[in-house]
Amino acid sequence: MRKFLLRYLIPRIIQFLMIIFVGITVTYIIPRLAPTDPVEAQISTMMAMGSSLDPASIESMREALTDLYGLSGSPIEQYFTFWGRLLRGDLGPSLSSFPTPVSNLIGQALPYTLSLLIPSVIISFIFGNIFGAMSSYYPENRALSVIEVVGQVVRSIPYYIVAIVLLVVFSYFIPIFPFSGAYPIGTRPDWSSPEFILKFLEHAVLPASTLVLVGFGGWFVGMKSLTSNIISEDYVVYAETAGLSKNKILTQYIMRTAILPQFTALAMVLGTVFSGALIMEVVFGYPGIGGLAIRAIYANDYSMIMGITIYSIIGVAVAVFIMDLLYPLFDPRVRYQ
Repeated sequence: MRKFLLRYLIPRIIQFLMIIFVGITVTYIIPRLAPTDPVEAQISTMMAMGSSLDPASIESMREALTDLYGLSGSPIEQYFTFWGRLLRGDLGPSLSSFPTPVSNLIGQALPYTLSLLIPSVIISFIFGNIFGAMSSYYPENRALSVIEVVGQVVRSIPYYIVAIVLLVVFSYFIPIFPFSGAYPIGTRPDWSSPEFILKFLEHAVLPASTLVLVGFGGWFVGMKSLTSNIISEDYVVYAETAGLSKNKILTQYIMRTAILPQFTALAMVLGTVFSGALIMEVVFGYPGIGGLAIRAIYANDYSMIMGITIYSIIGVAVAVFIMDLLYPLFDPRVRYQ
């Protein structure tokens, strides 16, 4: 146990904390290199909306906004102020939805993206790896050959193209599913209502199908490439010579070894909260992190952009850290070392 703590757990905890620290620090520095001053931009926006203020009021507002955005003091003081607020969960106000806090807006959008992204990624991961391994081990199977062609084709198509095709086919030509939003317009979200949950699931079918189809192709190709190298290994040949069933060889010898790199990739995909879903959410008008990020970019809302980036960094770091802790359960060689 002591050896595990000293040689495996503690180094990974340090690595986890360093990734978060460096990533957030870079995220803090980059927006401040931009030529835009958020305080002046906010004042200009208010003046453009017809607000009439005397110079003294404008100066008071400038001082208040400077303090509110954590831009008062020297760069070092601003940096420590930033970390102090961040540790309290305060990401500051959104510039485009002033004075709503960034954390509130992300908190409203994040559940929609997570409920869409996580099940879609897991489904595509499971079926992509299963069919990829089977396609490699049973190369003469015609059905698997057709699935391989479909996977290869879909894999090369961007998310937004697949989203638009599904939208046109199943919302316009064959109007089976809704074409926009996470629930009907005018509906008040009520997660205790079975009727609302059914409507939510109905609206999520097309966005989720987009993620599953494109993700399936990537997992399929990756798994087939990995298993094609393992099939010729001595222990697989020995198992075949010993007369073990093909299904047992495929699951216990080939897939069990080939799946390890895929688990690492799964952690990265799950950690990247809005990866691939960004433009797709815009296409379907889905109220998730992707749509929030697009609106923040258009509005030059660097507080929101920085908040979403920080969440993404922490998500990737946490997912990889958890996978590192679980890796010894999948790979006995890690436990031995």
